[in-house]
Amino acid sequence: MTAKILIATAAILVAATTTASAHSVRPIDRTLDHQAAKIEKGRQTGQITWREGRKLRAEQRRIEHLRSDYLADGNLTGREYRDLRHRQEKAAWNIINEKYDGWRRWRFLPRVGR
Repeated sequence: MTAKILIATAAILVAATTTASAHSVRPIDRTLDHQAAKIEKGRQTGQITWREGRKLRAEQRRIEHLRSDYLADGNLTGREYRDLRHRQEKAAWNIINEKYDGWRRWRFLPRVGR
């Protein structure tokens, strides 16, 4: 009797995990938050100019909209996950390039915009 219950439980568990094998969105959300914080910190320190900040935030918004489009059906396929991660890696390099490109806000000028 207990063997039948154990087998039935295992079958239900296997069926539930195979249907829910879609990729997690948490790493993507965590990276979006981390990149937004890096952009804001660069803006506060003056390493990222106002125009660069606008461009980088627009790139982040495009990734967020694409994420929403991919999640419209309720799950994230492997191809969609890899596409989002690739775009986030490219955005991370763009943030680094803008922070260290030599363009800075002059110290005596006030910080403008977000």
